[in-house]
Amino acid sequence: MELDKYDWSKKYGWVEDKYGLSWQLMLTEDDVKQKIIPSLLFVDKVYGKAEEAMNFYTSVFKNGKVESVYKYGANYPPNDENAVMYEDFTLEGNKFAAMDSANDHNFNFNEAISFVVNCDNQEELDYYWNKLSADPKSEMCGWLKDKFGVSWQIVPTVLSKLLSDKDAKKSQRVMQAMLQMKKISIPDLEKAYKG
Repeated sequence: MELDKYDWSKKYGWVEDKYGLSWQLMLTEDDVKQKIIPSLLFVDKVYGKAEEAMNFYTSVFKNGKVESVYKYGANYPPNDENAVMYEDFTLEGNKFAAMDSANDHNFNFNEAISFVVNCDNQEELDYYWNKLSADPKSEMCGWLKDKFGVSWQIVPTVLSKLLSDKDAKKSQRVMQAMLQMKKISIPDLEKAYKG
């Protein structure tokens, strides 16, 4: 969409950068606390699932909250009137946006974009893994896909410390152990670290 004035903003544009990443630029009069907001576009097989996804994510994360939902109504064909034109929600204090689009798009969710969930212990890691993982074929090295095709990395906070150890043999053992895992096991990482 060209940078122009629209009903929802004095200046708005939807552009693609030189790497193929999509950005929405918007001038707003609101006090914006988060400069960059991930926005999920539900198309093709997951068209019409934006609201379901938002409700699912806000139920999974203990500090999840629905902020607003705006439907297309009857004036925006080919979109169904109950599809989401725009919604926003927060997960652990981070704002997200989502929308549905029935227009033809030549993309779907894939691993090019993922969300990292840092976990302090195995119990927390297991919780998010069990709640989010819906495609066993996509599981590798802490990565998973949820039931909407969105990619997540469920990562223990201790991993960066173990991988950046000054002893290269220890950090290499940790890396080799992690590369064999689907869901990351903190005890197995620590065992590899100790040798």
